[in-house]
Amino acid sequence: MFAHPAAVLGAVRSGFGGRRVLVVGDLMLDRYLWGEVRRISPEAPVPVVCLARRTQSAGGAANVARNLAALGLKVQLAGLTGDDEGRAELLAALAADGIQTQAIIPTEDRATTIKTRVIGNHQQMLRIDEEASHPLSGEEEADLWAACWPLLDDISVLVLSDYAKGVLSPAFCRRLLQAARSAGVPVLVDPKGQDFGKYAGASLITPNRVELALATGRPRTDLNGLLTAGEALRRELDLGLLALTLSELGLALLDNAGIRRIPALAKEVFDVSGAGDTVIATFAAGLAAKLDLGDTAHLANLAAGVVVGKVGTIPITRDELLAAIRGEAALEQAAKVLDRAAASARVQAWRAAGERVVFTNGCFDLLHVGHVTYLERARREGHRLVVGLNTDRSVRALKGPQRPLIGEADRARVLAALAAVDAVVLFDEETPLDLILTLRPDVLAKGADYTEATVVGAAEVKSWGGQVALIPLIADRSTTGIIQRLGTAEQPQANS
Repeated sequence: MFAHPAAVLGAVRSGFGGRRVLVVGDLMLDRYLWGEVRRISPEAPVPVVCLARRTQSAGGAANVARNLAALGLKVQLAGLTGDDEGRAELLAALAADGIQTQAIIPTEDRATTIKTRVIGNHQQMLRIDEEASHPLSGEEEADLWAACWPLLDDISVLVLSDYAKGVLSPAFCRRLLQAARSAGVPVLVDPKGQDFGKYAGASLITPNRVELALATGRPRTDLNGLLTAGEALRRELDLGLLALTLSELGLALLDNAGIRRIPALAKEVFDVSGAGDTVIATFAAGLAAKLDLGDTAHLANLAAGVVVGKVGTIPITRDELLAAIRGEAALEQAAKVLDRAAASARVQAWRAAGERVVFTNGCFDLLHVGHVTYLERARREGHRLVVGLNTDRSVRALKGPQRPLIGEADRARVLAALAAVDAVVLFDEETPLDLILTLRPDVLAKGADYTEATVVGAAEVKSWGGQVALIPLIADRSTTGIIQRLGTAEQPQANS
């Protein structure tokens, strides 16, 4: 659930403001051989793939750049390639995606890294790597630095995408980090290798479970131990945030606020290649647009859930991300309807995050503009709005046997669909006092047709330092009035 959904939607729709990002790292060309498997070879116990088509795309750090460009950002990409056919194909692919490639340096000391994947029946059968992973020479590193440093003054974020192919040496990482800090530019790192020391001082680092296990020496199967070791490593290296990617378990965020988990949405996984690139690219986009950190992490988690449903390293697009946000919003609306225990836990979490909780209550039968306006105004009294909703039995006790017109489950679901409402809790008692005592809201809201002395729970809320807000109502808007008008409309008209 996003803390600031309007800001997130605005950022995604605007292409994150088209901000500039520099990506530095190991560049690759991904080639795919697509076909069908119909039989096993008589020569060896291996499947025979009948080739149907060939495709290729930019990979490695270049795939991070593709994700950023597809989200609407302006991207500069820096790295090394061979001076060969692979370079020409890679640059052409990047140009087609609108990525600036002036900082990609050719060298005669190594060939362009090419990874060829054989796909049979939409499953990866085999990968063939053509690569050199030795460190850059002093001359190559000097050339790459000369291409990078002029770009640091004109970017919102620097991304280091390390695939352990020699570009991001410890010395080069430290040089980039120091220059970025001097320019006030946040640095995000997708790490590799056993020694994360070269990333010290980074704003954010996004290892997966295997990578963090290698860096900390903890078993990847011991998640709690891994999180503890990760937090110790984060503090030791002065990292702003460590975002541990956990595949089907989502993300774990480690920072000065502690350890937070963001669960993944259920998703059929076809191919995890490129998911890490999408995560760090979405983090970079969100931070470049100055979104809330928690919202940025949530957005990155959604983006990863989209790309694992594709085959191949295919970047996320703005339309796909918007569709994922809309899909989750529909699920979140239903998830706003809580029982009393769950509502209490959620209120405690909001309060721990420094958020001010508002409570109101009512029947909300036949929801109308008066209700909606009232709830919007009540929400403005704090950060979160909890609505106590009368059950059908309690509505009948209050308003007679013909009410409610709409059942409690439907009333709760419609209320949950409102952006102003953060939680809906049914109560069956004559008054909401027990619910108020359980939730202990910071603000108790009621319509201005009440006085503070007649608001149930007012004295109790004030006793723990809360306040009562009397909300102005729209005149001539009520469920009873609508019912009366409907009844009049249904009367037979006399013949003239």
